[in-house]
Amino acid sequence: MTALTDSEKSRLQEIISKTTGPAPWYWKHFPALKSATGKEYEWVHHGEEGQLAHLVTLNEAGKRNDPLLALNIYCTPFEIGEGRLGIWCPEGRNMVRVVAFDLDGLKPFVFEEIVGWFKQSTERIFAKVEPVSDFEFSAELKEGMQELRVPELLRTVKELPMVARRTAAGESDPACAIFVLYPHAGLVEVLPQRWFTRDKFEVGKQWITRVTRDPVSHRIIGDGVKIPAFRLSEDGRDLDGWLE
Repeated sequence: MTALTDSEKSRLQEIISKTTGPAPWYWKHFPALKSATGKEYEWVHHGEEGQLAHLVTLNEAGKRNDPLLALNIYCTPFEIGEGRLGIWCPEGRNMVRVVAFDLDGLKPFVFEEIVGWFKQSTERIFAKVEPVSDFEFSAELKEGMQELRVPELLRTVKELPMVARRTAAGESDPACAIFVLYPHAGLVEVLPQRWFTRDKFEVGKQWITRVTRDPVSHRIIGDGVKIPAFRLSEDGRDLDGWLE
């Protein structure tokens, strides 16, 4: 492992602290959004108790009681540009789903429409309109660079790193992988995390939640639930060092 100075660790920790992670835990770091017509939006976390506990919604600024979009757990939003919002999330046992919504096309709904079922549901996203783009790929894709038929609407995004659980045949096999999607090129790089295995971690209780790229070294960095901040090796598959 590479020895890092305290100042370098602090720099990388600062980058990670501003990185978007999944709902509901990282909702404060969700992207600021503006529609093509200039409307501004805000993310609302509806507390930790009651029928809407841990619900995260997207609302037009100042309209807290008129949600436009609701996110269940494990959804991570990202900005596409041109007034569109992207969201990626695990789908089923071994798929990753990536969708896009036109912000101006979203329609308000009432909370009664989702109370009682949404949190317990396998549905990750609730909206009154269909996504303008929606595609999936397998979390079991072969290691390395793979071609993907990425919808045209997502191709303004240059790089999108994601994390998903991966089937591990043995205790020392990678239990998850990082998928670096390059929508503009129609490619995804599959990086099994060889250091994250069932014989070293309590998979399920511990998991990688968010990753990003260090703009200086171009290494992948991230953190997780009960996992401290880390930096990966140059090939993005092994642990290079802890940042805490």
